[in-house]
Amino acid sequence: MSNSPDEPGQLVFEHWYRRELPRVRQALTLATGDPALAEEATAEAFARALVHWPRLRTTASPAGWVYTTALNQVRRSWRRALLEHRYTRRHRDEPVHAPELPDPALWRAVAELPERARTAIALRYIADLTENEVAAAMNVSRGTVATTLSRARATLAAQLNSAAASTPTAPSGPAPSRTPTSLTPASEDQR
Repeated sequence: MSNSPDEPGQLVFEHWYRRELPRVRQALTLATGDPALAEEATAEAFARALVHWPRLRTTASPAGWVYTTALNQVRRSWRRALLEHRYTRRHRDEPVHAPELPDPALWRAVAELPERARTAIALRYIADLTENEVAAAMNVSRGTVATTLSRARATLAAQLNSAAASTPTAPSGPAPSRTPTSLTPASEDQR
């Protein structure tokens, strides 16, 4: 697109843009009270004016067209913000409380498990998938998942009981059972 007029007396976009941009932006800032919104709407209006410039440059008031376009953009932004506000107010979820932090020793022990066992533990007890879902995700049979989980729990219980017995502050007598209760599903059924 050329910035030189085809006919004498027609506006050149670049000159017109430089002259009108500050005025439009200032007027919109005053009208909206939001400089960022005014800047965005002004930029959008002038971008559209450039696309329509062959027709606009011959009109009596290209600036009027830009003001109207910019104000329409502001109204769209306000409507969108209002709709978003209404939507979020209607669909506000109940607050989610942070889960209890697990025993760091448990997670160190989990990290030492073989990859398949770690994956099965994570999918079953963190993602809360059923054994069938874990099997599908891992591309193994349900029996393999059950065996892997059983062995992993036994390994974890032995490691945690061993760690508890070796701590200097452990009470005398038999070591308390440290079977990882956070690794026990809500119900033992396979859902």
